[in-house]
Amino acid sequence: MVKDLRYIRNIGIAAHIDAGKTTTTERILFYTGINHKIGEVHDGTATMDWMLQEQERGITITSAATCCEWICNDEKYQINIIDTPGHVDFTVEVERSMRVLDGMVVLFSAVDGVEPQSETVWRQADKYAIPRIAFVNKMDRQGADFLDVCSQIKNILGANPVPLQIPIGYGDDFIGVVDLVTNQAIVWNENDYGMSYKNIPIPNDLKDLTLKYRNNLIENLSEFDDDIMEKFLYNNSSLSREDIIRSLHENTINMKIIPILCGSSFKNKGVQSILDAICCYLPSPIETKDVIGINPISKKKEIRKPTENEPFSALAFKISSDPFVGRLAFFRVYSGNIESGSYSFNSRSGNKERISRIYQMHANKQNPVKKVRAGDIAAIVGFKDIKTGDTLCDQKNPILLENISFPDPVIGLAIEPKYKSDIDKMSNALSKLMEEDPTFQVRIDDYTGQTIISGMGELHLEIIVDRMKREFKVEVNQGNPEVEYKEALTSLVEHREIYKKQTGGRGKYADILFRLEPRKSRLTGLEFINKIKGGNIPKEYIPSIEKGCRDMMKNGPLFGYEIDNAKVTILDGSYHSVDSDQLSFELASRIGFREAAKKTNPILLEPIMKLEIIVPEENMGDVIGDLNRRRGLIQKMDESKNNIKIIHATVPLSEMFGYVTILRTLSSGRGTSIMEFSHYDVVPRSIVDNILEKKSTYKNERIKKK
Repeated sequence: MVKDLRYIRNIGIAAHIDAGKTTTTERILFYTGINHKIGEVHDGTATMDWMLQEQERGITITSAATCCEWICNDEKYQINIIDTPGHVDFTVEVERSMRVLDGMVVLFSAVDGVEPQSETVWRQADKYAIPRIAFVNKMDRQGADFLDVCSQIKNILGANPVPLQIPIGYGDDFIGVVDLVTNQAIVWNENDYGMSYKNIPIPNDLKDLTLKYRNNLIENLSEFDDDIMEKFLYNNSSLSREDIIRSLHENTINMKIIPILCGSSFKNKGVQSILDAICCYLPSPIETKDVIGINPISKKKEIRKPTENEPFSALAFKISSDPFVGRLAFFRVYSGNIESGSYSFNSRSGNKERISRIYQMHANKQNPVKKVRAGDIAAIVGFKDIKTGDTLCDQKNPILLENISFPDPVIGLAIEPKYKSDIDKMSNALSKLMEEDPTFQVRIDDYTGQTIISGMGELHLEIIVDRMKREFKVEVNQGNPEVEYKEALTSLVEHREIYKKQTGGRGKYADILFRLEPRKSRLTGLEFINKIKGGNIPKEYIPSIEKGCRDMMKNGPLFGYEIDNAKVTILDGSYHSVDSDQLSFELASRIGFREAAKKTNPILLEPIMKLEIIVPEENMGDVIGDLNRRRGLIQKMDESKNNIKIIHATVPLSEMFGYVTILRTLSSGRGTSIMEFSHYDVVPRSIVDNILEKKSTYKNERIKKK
C-alpha cells in the first residue's frame, strides 16, 4: 500500500442507471492489473456486481469498494474506488458513499446526456462539496454527441464544464481522442483490449476545433489563475503541460471547473485517461478540508487533520452481513491509525470494543491487513453494537462526527411468513436487513396488525423480499405495494395531561402542561423546548417527556402514519415526591401527545414523484391524457431528436403503480419513463375517505379470521 497520503485517492463512480459505471470500474480493475479478465455486466461476470440479484438483473444494487494502484507521471498512486448504484431506489448507497469520498467521477451517456438521476447524484455531490470530473461514455453509440452533453452539464446542472478532450469520430467511427492538455491525438489498439495506444497527428478536420477548445480550456483557467493568465496573454509559448495540469488540479479541487473526458468503456477506449485524470486532478486526503466534530464530553467543536499524528477518528458508513466473517462495518479513517486486535471507542453507544480483524475490500472479497491509517477506506469485524453513521475514535480523545442523513421511505408492502414456524426467522432477517439499509424500515400497522416493510420503491422492496428468501431462507406472502403516507399537524393546541395510577404501595404520578404545534421551518422531526421554571418538574424527568413525544411521532392520530414534524413546548406541570418517576412522565407525554394531536386538525400527506417520460410525438396526447387522470401536473415539455418528446411532470405515487406497462401500451412499446421522489403534499379529502374505508375493511377481515 502507498504510504504517502499525497498519492492516495478516495473516489466514487456515480451516474444515472445504465450509464456504464460498473463497466468502467471493470476496465479500471483490468488496466490496473487487479483482474486478468474483463468482467461484463450483461454476462453476470462483473466483479463489482457480486450479489446474485445484481448478476441476474444486470444492475448495481449495493455499493462495492475496491482498491487498485496506477502509475501516473512516474509516481505510484493508490486509488480506493466505490462503485455506486444508478437506480433511484438505491440512492442510500450513493448518499453514504458520498459522505466519505474525496472526489468523484460522474458518468454521462453520450446519447442520453444529463438524465434525472444524474441531477440527483450531482445535487448529492454539491451537498458534500465533492470535487468531480466527468466522463462522457458510450461514444461508440449512434447519436452520441460529446459537445451537446457538455452543454447540458452547463445548462441543466449549472456547472462549469471544461472539455479536456475532443472525440475523433462518433458512433462506429469513434477511434480515439485529441488530448487538449498535451495537444496530441490518441488512438487505442482494439487487438489488446485497449491496453496500448499510440499518438497520431491531429486530423485536419479537427485542427480548428482543437484550437478553439484548447483556447477555451486556457481561458477558463485564466479566470481563476493569474499565473496562467499572464503566460497566456504575454507569452503563450511558455505555457507548459505542467502549468495546465497544476491549474486544473487546483481549480477542480476548489470546484471552479469540471474537467470533461470522453470515451467508450465497453469498447475499451478512454479508461486510462480517467485513471490519469483521477491522479492528476482529484484531491488527496491531505488536500481535503479538516474534519470537524463535537467532543461528546465538553460539547465543543474539535478538528482532526488528515495525518497519522492526530488521534484516531473514523466514520462507519455501511454495515453488511457476510455469511463467512459475520457483520462487516465499512469505515473511512479521517485521522490517526488503528491496528487489528486493538480497541476503539464508539461515540454513539459509549462502548469500547475490540477490533478483531481489519480488511481491505475487493467487492465481496476480504484481504486482511494489520493496520489502516488516515485516508484509508476499509472494513472491520468484531463490533457487537455498531450502526451506519457511528463515529469510531480514540477513547482518550473522543469525537462525534456529523451523522449521515437518509431520505424517508415512500412505499410499503404488507408481508407475513408462509409458515408459522418462520416467524422468528423472518423477524431476525428483517432486523439484519434494517441494520444494513437505513432507508428500509419495518413497522406494525395499528389498524390492520400487519407487518409493513417500507422502502424507496417497488424494486427496492422486491430485492428485499428476494434476499429474505435466498440469504435467510424465509419465504413470505406479500400484499400489494402501498404508499407510505405521512401525517401533519395544522394548528396549535395547549393540553394538560395528568397520569395517576394507584394499585397499592408506590403508585404512578405525572402532570404536564404543554403546547403542541407544527414547526414553522421546513425541517422535519420533533422540536422540543423546555420552559419549566422553578423546578415544577425536576430536570431528570424532562428527557423522558421528550422520549415519549418522539415515540408518538411514529404513530399519527389519523391512520398511524409517521407525523412529519411537530414542535412541543413544555410549559408547566407538577410531580409527587414518592410516586413520580421517569416512566410516569414518559407515559403521561405519550398519552398527552396522542390526545393533543387529535385536536390539531391533522392532515394526510402523500409522496409526490418527479416523472420524466420520453415518448414519440404521435403518442404524446394519449400519455398526457393518462397523466391528467392520475392527478399529474405537467411542468414542461422538451423536444428531443427524431420527433421524440420529453414530458416533465409531478404525479402522486399512489397513482403510479404498474405505470410502466400502461405507458408501453399507450406508446406501442416505444415510451420510457424515469421516476424519483420529489416532495410530500396534502392528500385530497376524497382519497382520504378511500384510505379510511380500505383500512377498516382490512381490520374487519383480520378480526373475522381470528
